[in-house]
Amino acid sequence: MGNRVPREDYEWVYTDQPHADRRKLILAKYPEIKSLMGPDPRLKWIVCMMVAIQFLAFYLVKDLDWKWVLFWTYTFGSCINHSMTLAIHEISHNTAFGNTKALWNRYFAMFANLPIGLPYSASFKRYHLDHHRYLGGDGVDVDIPTDFEGWFFCTRLRKLIWIILQPLFYAFRPLCINPKPISQLELTNVLIQTSFNVLLFWLWGAKPVVYMLAGSLLGMGLHPISGHFIAEHYMFLKGHETYSYYGSLNLLTFNVGYHNEHHDFPSIPGCRLPMVKKIAAEYYEDLPQYTSWVRVLYDFIMDDTLSPYSRVKRKLKGDVKQE
Repeated sequence: MGNRVPREDYEWVYTDQPHADRRKLILAKYPEIKSLMGPDPRLKWIVCMMVAIQFLAFYLVKDLDWKWVLFWTYTFGSCINHSMTLAIHEISHNTAFGNTKALWNRYFAMFANLPIGLPYSASFKRYHLDHHRYLGGDGVDVDIPTDFEGWFFCTRLRKLIWIILQPLFYAFRPLCINPKPISQLELTNVLIQTSFNVLLFWLWGAKPVVYMLAGSLLGMGLHPISGHFIAEHYMFLKGHETYSYYGSLNLLTFNVGYHNEHHDFPSIPGCRLPMVKKIAAEYYEDLPQYTSWVRVLYDFIMDDTLSPYSRVKRKLKGDVKQE
């Protein structure tokens, strides 16, 4: 189904990522942007509300017919769970309690992880900071697909399957590209999450567990919100490796669509990223941007020049300090 994508390798570049230089230029011209850095005092309450909503949903689906369990899983649970993963993304930058209470952020991320069902918050923190420091770094940035993904998922049908299976590739890709020793926090994350999953099954049966796990897998697969996985860094235009999206789904995703702004200023919480764009408008208004994540998914599948290989990649120089 569809022609094979002609691209047979990544887009190798020999320059540094653009975000550090742009950050220096913006701060030199607009030093007031530093005042936007720091924790978001609303984040912890929003996360608590979302967790409570999912706990209520677990109770409500336990007595539904399976067809309605699956319906609500995709239409509601998948949206909430994907949004929770992006809350964990926010917390990984210490925006819940600030840098001085880093461990509070780690355990709060585990709390936010509970309705997702898959224990990943501690591991995400370790790999995500590497993604920021070494964007596109060969053997370090696990956001870059593997060679197998680039080689195999090269037709329209295969790219569709790849998008559906996206959460599985994100889970196993670090083991192939940049395996790390298991940390104490990761073991704690697994223990807490497994205990919660068993307790949920013991209290209310299989339906809430299916709602939880399937919601996470479906929400991060072929789903309108999951368009951000492709939109953020896949090279739709040569020479550009990060793209922003300014549409309405930012309301559900903690403004992760403001992705150029986020990579320029990762210590600024999502709720304040629109202010960065407003203050330093001339640095962002001419950059490529999206208005629809659904259109991003469609174009990625249907454009025979795009594939998992459509990523900017670079060899890293000097000492690489990973999490």
